[in-house]
Amino acid sequence: MNRQPVTSSTVESVGFDDDSSTLEIAFHDGSVYQYFDVPRAVYDMLVQAESPGSFLHQQIRGVYRYART
Repeated sequence: MNRQPVTSSTVESVGFDDDSSTLEIAFHDGSVYQYFDVPRAVYDMLVQAESPGSFLHQQIRGVYRYART
């Protein structure tokens, strides 16, 4: 999955697969997580967020199923 860099102290880059509605987030510590069944609008808001890390904690973690890759 292609990811684009974001400006964040914790999140390095984010990507989205429209076919599977999978959001992929890479962190500066090298870990990568995939979140499943995420609406495209949530990804768009994440990319545009002033603080992607805060948006992740408030709107994504604990809401969508995920797996560490």
